[in-house]
Amino acid sequence: MGRVRGCLWLTAGLIVAVLAGFVAFVTLSRAAAQSSGQRAGPTVPVVVAARTVAVRSVLTAEDVEQKELPVEAVPEGAVRDIDQAVGRITLVDLYPGEILLDQRLMDPNVIAANGRMALVMAEDEVLLALPAEDLISRVGVLKPGDRVDLLFSVQVPTNRGPTLVSGGGEMPGSGGVVMVTSKEKEQVTLNLLQNVTIAAIVPGRTPTGGTDTRTPSAILLTVSPQDALVLKYVKDLGGVLDIVLRAPGAERPFSTEPVDVDYLIHRYQIPTEVGR
Repeated sequence: MGRVRGCLWLTAGLIVAVLAGFVAFVTLSRAAAQSSGQRAGPTVPVVVAARTVAVRSVLTAEDVEQKELPVEAVPEGAVRDIDQAVGRITLVDLYPGEILLDQRLMDPNVIAANGRMALVMAEDEVLLALPAEDLISRVGVLKPGDRVDLLFSVQVPTNRGPTLVSGGGEMPGSGGVVMVTSKEKEQVTLNLLQNVTIAAIVPGRTPTGGTDTRTPSAILLTVSPQDALVLKYVKDLGGVLDIVLRAPGAERPFSTEPVDVDYLIHRYQIPTEVGR
């Protein structure tokens, strides 16, 4: 009798185990089918934050990336293309993986009703406008948020050193030393300022009074007050400006030397005639 009862309990246990296995199999199959169905659904490209970005920052190519997400997971106003995000200003903090929304970004080239442009400036910076006269500014390559270097060519006197003189020609109290500046000048080209941020680009005007974004009239830069004075001095001196664009993410200072005729002679071993 006991043996029969034990067989019944064993049979019942086997039946329960088989039923449990069948239920688990059906459940997993349904879950796999649903997951497969979701993966096979339509997706769209969206732009998400690749890293943490602070509010009122100009987005760069390193700040964002593109991902494919299911259509039902994409909120209204999501930015679809990276080019639509780069160069715009964030109105909120962004975190890695967050979908960028058009309503949370500002275009620095859009002029508000009060006539002001949306700009990003630190408290210790000033806004400086440079005429868009150099070639790279006129061909439409530069964008807000770009990092650039400012190259200038200026004419400087060939001799500006102090000279010891004798006789009565010196000024009283000068000790016989006066500053003698030669009238002869030579050109010097130098990397005047490095890693400067373009805050905005002012579009040009058409003959009918409209705006022409293809030919900007000015480049707006954010610089320190001292650098602004340096730029004004060189401009007033008649310096010729060329802007060069840095690679994305390249913010380190470059080691350069001012270039004049002596630099070219020594670097390229240009033969010169010495006295006749």
